[in-house]
Amino acid sequence: MIYDTNKLLLLAGPCSLEGLDTCRPVAEALKSLETQYPELNILFKGSFDKANRTSIKSNRGTGLDEGLEIFQTIKAEYGFKCITDIHLPEQCAKVGAVVDALQIPAFLCRQTDLLVAAAETDCAINVKKGQFLSPYEMEFVVSKLREAGASEIWQTDRGTTFGYQNLVVDMRSFSIMGAFGTPTVIDATHSVQLPGAAGGVSGGQREYVPPLARAALAAGANGVFLETHPSPEQAISDAASQVPLSELQELVESLLKVWKAVQ
Repeated sequence: MIYDTNKLLLLAGPCSLEGLDTCRPVAEALKSLETQYPELNILFKGSFDKANRTSIKSNRGTGLDEGLEIFQTIKAEYGFKCITDIHLPEQCAKVGAVVDALQIPAFLCRQTDLLVAAAETDCAINVKKGQFLSPYEMEFVVSKLREAGASEIWQTDRGTTFGYQNLVVDMRSFSIMGAFGTPTVIDATHSVQLPGAAGGVSGGQREYVPPLARAALAAGANGVFLETHPSPEQAISDAASQVPLSELQELVESLLKVWKAVQ
């Protein structure tokens, strides 16, 4: 079991792995936080393939093999458990042999074959609520994972489509989804996206990441997912919503204060 009720679950790292030049500074910052705050339960996150980019011309990342090598390096050098998203059933076994948790992308949360293949690994499963689903419908997603034998399940809210090119987070979601018997997580950076609103890429409003994350913890979320990058403006994906690495410590400290207050 990875989740610990006595610690704040933090899933953090760059959006796309990009390479060790990006991942190592992020891992070092996270390691410093882990050392200072033992009440944090940190998993290093990153994507080896951004398979759902807005434009076919967009950079999709390192690819599977290089991505897994990066995770192996991060685990060896920093001792972190790792989480990454998978997109095809046939990826699950290979990726699950390296990382500790598999993430089901929001767009794919109803894909039964993917859910079953992920659940058949020994990994924890973090499933993101589709932007098109109500939190109530996640009961059936969780049921699929349980029926397939998932050993540990987390549910993440990354916002719900609200009109065109906008997302909102309903703070009731954490109570509703939590009633299905799993920890709940706020995806604080994807929730501030403006999907497809920046001329073929997603825009974003990163200034709302801290208040959304704090509000979710106050509303009962058990963990925070957030993407951070040494130079977000140079990131190959989600440049407008990733948290600058220089601001990470202050943000996490503020999250810990809220989390402790509601324990």
